[in-house]
Amino acid sequence: MSYMTALHCRECGREYEPGPLHVCEFCFGPLEVTYDYDGMRGKVTRKRIESGPPTMWRYIDLLPIAGDDPIEMGTGFTPLLRAENLGRELGLDELYLKNDCVNPTWSFKDRVVGVAATRARELGFTTLACASTGNLANSVSAHAAKAGMDAIVFIPSDLEQSKILGSAIYAPTLVAVNGSYDDVNRLCSELAGRYPWAFVNINVRPYYAEGSKTLGYEVAEQLGWQAPDHCVVPMASGSLYTKIWKGLTELHRLGLIDEPHTRMSGAQAEGCSPIATAWMGGTMNIRPQRPNTIAKSLAIGNPADGYYALKTMQETNGAAAAVSDDEVVEGMKLLARTEGIFAETAGGVTIAALKRLVQSGVIRRGERTVVFITGAGLKTPDAVMGRLAASLDIEATVESFEAAKREVDARVSAAPATA
Repeated sequence: MSYMTALHCRECGREYEPGPLHVCEFCFGPLEVTYDYDGMRGKVTRKRIESGPPTMWRYIDLLPIAGDDPIEMGTGFTPLLRAENLGRELGLDELYLKNDCVNPTWSFKDRVVGVAATRARELGFTTLACASTGNLANSVSAHAAKAGMDAIVFIPSDLEQSKILGSAIYAPTLVAVNGSYDDVNRLCSELAGRYPWAFVNINVRPYYAEGSKTLGYEVAEQLGWQAPDHCVVPMASGSLYTKIWKGLTELHRLGLIDEPHTRMSGAQAEGCSPIATAWMGGTMNIRPQRPNTIAKSLAIGNPADGYYALKTMQETNGAAAAVSDDEVVEGMKLLARTEGIFAETAGGVTIAALKRLVQSGVIRRGERTVVFITGAGLKTPDAVMGRLAASLDIEATVESFEAAKREVDARVSAAPATA
């Protein structure tokens, strides 16, 4: 059954019927879903959840879905991996990676789109749309195809070709806009009032955002119904970061885990770091930035949930770090070399930020730390192209191979030792 009761304004508290609405008509504050937690208590149990499907829909009671017919693509319940090699290198005793690279379109966006698309269908929409930096467009296109809906997706025209391909294969109407993501988002906000489409991150955003909570649910369940000590999360709009924390607090509210004392830290690239910049500057005021980074999936210069991310950071005694593009690439390479995971640039941001936070003493050796890897590396191959070791080009003879190997061994021997 559905425990969704209303939408409420995060600023003034006014309530609305759970329809296609995302801002308060009185104060223009953002809307969020209200649930009947009292009704859930005692009915939404560990046993009920564990008996559900091995996807994010095992948590359907905690999601803003009116019926019991979600658009199921096998999303979620992704691996939580013990990162012993990376932890050893960074000096962490208990490090885990939440690997969302393995979702159907290879990013965490399948979680939010699965919820938004299902709710949009319940509300009678036949067309899904979005403003996207790439991953969201991929997921909207795929979910629309699965659900038999039309799709129209808007992206910046300078997006990585691999992400453009990752949408085009599902045959949506693909619109490349000359401008940044923030320009695309402004355009879509205007179009949402003119066309009867479900823009997943605009007019059905309150439902869309709730999909990220499933990452918090899964981590707690996979840790034996315990909250981690520290989370490191990539930040674009800030929604993913805040909703993971919300997921943990909801589980406690329902008596499924002990009170979480998780410290929430966020990661951004220096070329687009409005949330991290505000945090490091000691202010709760977000100053928009013009994006200039290879981490395009995080390149939102005016983050919708930036203020709420800062509040969560403050309340949980967390922190933020911003890293250079060179550090992003090194983070991608470090994760691949130590744990065998090829992540996109957002993953490089998160690993590089983790390293910064450990070195600065923010993350302590004994903390049970979970790092969220939100997208696969084949989405952004250009970031590391030319930054990796070249192949050995040889003739098809043993002599040619051994000569090339001697050259490599000599270079390795002559190279200075690294710490």
